[in-house]
Amino acid sequence: MSFVLDNSVAMCWLQNDGRPVDVAYALKVLDALKTTPAVVPNLWALEAANVVAKAEAKGLVNEARTQAFVATLTRLNITTDKATADHALGETLNLARRYKLSAYDAAYLELAMREALPLATLDADLEKAAKKAGVKRFEPK
Repeated sequence: MSFVLDNSVAMCWLQNDGRPVDVAYALKVLDALKTTPAVVPNLWALEAANVVAKAEAKGLVNEARTQAFVATLTRLNITTDKATADHALGETLNLARRYKLSAYDAAYLELAMREALPLATLDADLEKAAKKAGVKRFEPK
């Protein structure tokens, strides 16, 4: 079974920062991608590019590190959902309102709900909303 991959997990792979329990979870998710495919909303690559650019601008990582990271991302078993925009002004907006999420975070929740998939996230607000909405957290083995 596949899962929805939130950008918060993938960006933890780049910066390797945060609480040790979060870093450990992110690394388990990365390992799970060897055998379990992930799906992401079509805004995922833009979010990733934004985090990478900001991390470089702040001097947290250098361009060589981010180029290697981006190359790794492109090799992972991640599929982009083509229908994200079709739901943006409907169900995604409604989820953002209901759970007080950004539209970006609501897109991950909408995708997980639409596809009946668990969600891998380190975002506390998104995780709380997913739980309320009946979406399970992805638990890598």
